[in-house]
Amino acid sequence: MAKSKPDILQGTLDLLILRTLDSGSAHGWEVSRRIRESSREVLSVQQGSLYPALYRLQDRGWIRSKSGTSDEGRPVRIYTLTAAGRRQLELERASWRQLSAAVDLVLGEN
Repeated sequence: MAKSKPDILQGTLDLLILRTLDSGSAHGWEVSRRIRESSREVLSVQQGSLYPALYRLQDRGWIRSKSGTSDEGRPVRIYTLTAAGRRQLELERASWRQLSAAVDLVLGEN
């Protein structure tokens, strides 16, 4: 039986996107690729989840976008983390650490 990839927990996609853009601007497909590669191919963000999240983060002022061109010459939106996004990233990180520690306690992994 093939090993399936875990679903991304609800609420963690924002954290993953903000962290990815903290390392540099990127277009949507690049954000998805960076998440997949940095998770050693464990996490995969599908377009149907990624783009609504990018639009939501932009509406909240945590990222901004501008028109650009991909390496292949196609028009793309380039996303960049804002100062407000950096502050939110730190809040999201703290929240994730607290949640992770609580789950470890329940699992007896303390």
